[in-house]
Amino acid sequence: MTGPLTISDTTLLAKEYAREVGFDLVRITSAEEFAQDRELALERIRDGLMDGLPWYNPARVSRGSRPGELLPGARSIICLGLNYYPDYPDEPQESDCPDAAPAGMVAGPALTGRIARYARGRDYHKVIKQRMRSYVAGLAGRLGTEIAARWYVDDGPMLDRAAAARAGLGWFGKNTNILTTELGSWVFLGQVITDLELQPDTPLQKSCGSCVRCIDACPTGAIVAPYVIDNSRCISHLTIENRGPIPRQLRPIMLNWVFGCDICQEVCPVNRKAQPTAEPLFGNRGLGVVDLVELLEMSEAAFRERFRATPILRAKRVGLQRNAAVALGNLKNPAAVPALEQALRHGEPLVRSHAAWALGEIGNEPARAALGQALRQETDPEVVVEIQDALAGLH
Repeated sequence: MTGPLTISDTTLLAKEYAREVGFDLVRITSAEEFAQDRELALERIRDGLMDGLPWYNPARVSRGSRPGELLPGARSIICLGLNYYPDYPDEPQESDCPDAAPAGMVAGPALTGRIARYARGRDYHKVIKQRMRSYVAGLAGRLGTEIAARWYVDDGPMLDRAAAARAGLGWFGKNTNILTTELGSWVFLGQVITDLELQPDTPLQKSCGSCVRCIDACPTGAIVAPYVIDNSRCISHLTIENRGPIPRQLRPIMLNWVFGCDICQEVCPVNRKAQPTAEPLFGNRGLGVVDLVELLEMSEAAFRERFRATPILRAKRVGLQRNAAVALGNLKNPAAVPALEQALRHGEPLVRSHAAWALGEIGNEPARAALGQALRQETDPEVVVEIQDALAGLH
């Protein structure tokens, strides 16, 4: 190009370069505040639907709804999408349970638990932020000018889904995920707020229509209304952000998920057009399902090595072992009793209490004997209650 670049030229260059550096989707919106989305988010907080996420507070939402506060002089937001759908199918749905595995539960020949697809590769925060940093530097070089910019994934205050929807990158699904025409919802979102003046795209005129498959399929009833999730019931929250005990009434309906959950995405018709990601950092065939007994017995060093550089580290070893105990209780396989009996001697009461519950769910004579022995030795009052309740359930 010769002469000064027009806004149209700059916009085209910004989009072409985003694809050149590896982003699958790119759309642009203005840096105007997200007033309606801010009010909806604040309403969710007031209604208690975001309980369990103390960092998601009114101050954060208000700041994130005003791009001009995040970057003084902001004019545009470049919304980016990166496909993370694995290039291999999940393991066959076989089960060690007496009955066939329920929908959403995958149990292979071993006692196995499921991990959400997004967490099976490298930690996407680091991958995407590094790519956005390179993108901004490279774009400045292409334009021959300095660019003021800030970039976000989902760990900053930016209202990422609101930006993606307004830019036309996708639309809000009833499970609150952004659904894209090209890749469904298997997409990581990133935003670059910049002082560049760019042509905004228009929102998509799409919706889920009358489809409620995600609502009907959620085993814990976390999607309490279209576009509304009760965070305290969501399996993703319960297995990752929740650091305490999992509510007892929810344990039996969490299936064998140990980190996150994909059910509402798996049943979504839009995801029938899912395409394998071209990003090798997001594919790990060894993390589609995991050995639950191995998780229960894992040392801290083994945990850090096994899940190194993945989002799974966020759950912490104790949290993952708590989740493994619940999954074993739901599989109800007597072969899990020895591992759960050993877990009754775990150093953390959180793991012991959930192992006791799992033994109560299996309910055979070895499980009863393990619980009786543990009751005679246990000193933590909360674990004692779990053991007593498990034994009472056997009667």
